[in-house]
Amino acid sequence: MTPYDRKPWLSSYEPGKPHAITPEFTDALSLFRAAVARAPSLPAILYFDGSLSYAELDTQSDALACAWQDRGITRGERVAIYLQNIPQFVIALVATWKLGAIAVPVNPMNRARELRVILADSGARLLVCSETLYVDIVRPLLAEEANAENGVLPLVMTTSELEYQRRHDPRLFANTSRQETPGAESLSAVIAANAGRHPPPAALGPNDIAMLVYTSGTTGVPKGAMNTHGNVAFNAQVYRDWITLGEGEPILGVAPLFHITGLIGHIGAAFMCAAPLVLACRFEPGVMLDTLREHRPAFTIGAITVFIALMNHPNATRDCFASLTKIYSGGAPIPPSVVEAFRERFGHYIHNGYGLTETNSPTHVVPRGVEAPVDPASGTLAVGVPAYNVESYIGDDEGKPMAVGEVGEIISRGPMIVPGYWNKPQESAKAIVDGYFRTGDVGFMDERGWFYLVDRKKDMINASGYKVWPREVEDVLYTHPAVREAAVVGVPDAYRGETVKAVVSLKPGTNVTPEELAEYCKARMAAYKYPRVVMIMDELPKTVTGKILRRELRG
Repeated sequence: MTPYDRKPWLSSYEPGKPHAITPEFTDALSLFRAAVARAPSLPAILYFDGSLSYAELDTQSDALACAWQDRGITRGERVAIYLQNIPQFVIALVATWKLGAIAVPVNPMNRARELRVILADSGARLLVCSETLYVDIVRPLLAEEANAENGVLPLVMTTSELEYQRRHDPRLFANTSRQETPGAESLSAVIAANAGRHPPPAALGPNDIAMLVYTSGTTGVPKGAMNTHGNVAFNAQVYRDWITLGEGEPILGVAPLFHITGLIGHIGAAFMCAAPLVLACRFEPGVMLDTLREHRPAFTIGAITVFIALMNHPNATRDCFASLTKIYSGGAPIPPSVVEAFRERFGHYIHNGYGLTETNSPTHVVPRGVEAPVDPASGTLAVGVPAYNVESYIGDDEGKPMAVGEVGEIISRGPMIVPGYWNKPQESAKAIVDGYFRTGDVGFMDERGWFYLVDRKKDMINASGYKVWPREVEDVLYTHPAVREAAVVGVPDAYRGETVKAVVSLKPGTNVTPEELAEYCKARMAAYKYPRVVMIMDELPKTVTGKILRRELRG
């Protein structure tokens, strides 16, 4: 028996919490229908000064599903949703499920090349996008593909971020206007034209694919993780039960809805609790603070860079966060110093969580009301303990379990693990063995069953034969009073092979030199670890989900 078989993490579960749960729903559509039945007149979506009730979301998605069925979209067809955090994203997602079709959420920051790859790989028959993206990206792409053999040429419907609201905040919408989209249909016109219609009931099971969620592609061509209805229904329940989300408690959508965190931690969790999902188009710190004050959400989950941005905004006050009593962060490592600074200013502890696109969001989470331990040797904050029904361990290069405290790959199995990648059986077989998903993330487990994330395998720096994990250097940098954000990468070095490079942004009103930051790190860590190169930037490059783009900092 290995240390992992004994599941030492169970002792950290909240008193009274079960060690495993039985799914209440087998598919995401049943999750939604139950919310409609319980709370038809209550808001499903709050969008600035607009709202959409659960009954309205049901009837509008019915109308859209009927229109799509008329246009040949059937069970198993793929529907690409290329939108910001707006109500139409949720309407399109539910309409897709009502046909038994498969949603393909697309990052709205993707350009033509990236969109072409996803449309071609998924074989999407229909694309829903904003008017702006249609004019700037989609229409030119379709023109290029029109005469190509096996070209990408889906049916297109367009919409606007200005719909479903009357108040157009100039911080987000100053340069946004309605645009003509010749060659595409209007989503709102299609919904209006089909009002009152209802599609035949779709019989869905836990193994049916709900969504193809594409990986970021940082290690190669993006892959479509086949998130099933069973995955979605199970992890939505994990959010509710683990975090103790209350029925009808508003959820703040800070994570992009195309991302697995937004899909499950926002949309899925809201449906599970018949709760309003509070949306604000895209993340802008000042707008989000106003949204907090206006709608008083109780729960959110987002990348730690979101909370860093909110914390450093001049309008941030303790009152802004008064209602937000359940705060979780995932998607990027959390420096312990940021958690402490946030709690000191606003009175709330940020709980950690860990998961990937292939795990349908979390596999490891900090129990609510419990503080994650900090590893005394490395200063790393634990990402959590395995959640309900999760089997997890640290494996060596061959996937064999390692001893407590040894650093290796985080490997997990459970009802949230996807069955594989779309049309990529070899990649699927390599990543998922006997139901265990090999994450590619490096970490360790302590004797109490807490898991710690060290870094991605590919991000390890080899300096003169010594291993340097960027996380450790970043955590030291975050303790400096002037540092707002930090990222560490390895860069070529003629003498050491690789050397450590740090790139930071500073808090408003502070000043420090690169040399001072290097000396600060040198005084707090082994000589081979401290950054020989330090660069200060106004803003670090990030993905739309808030992850810092290390690959852009290596030059």
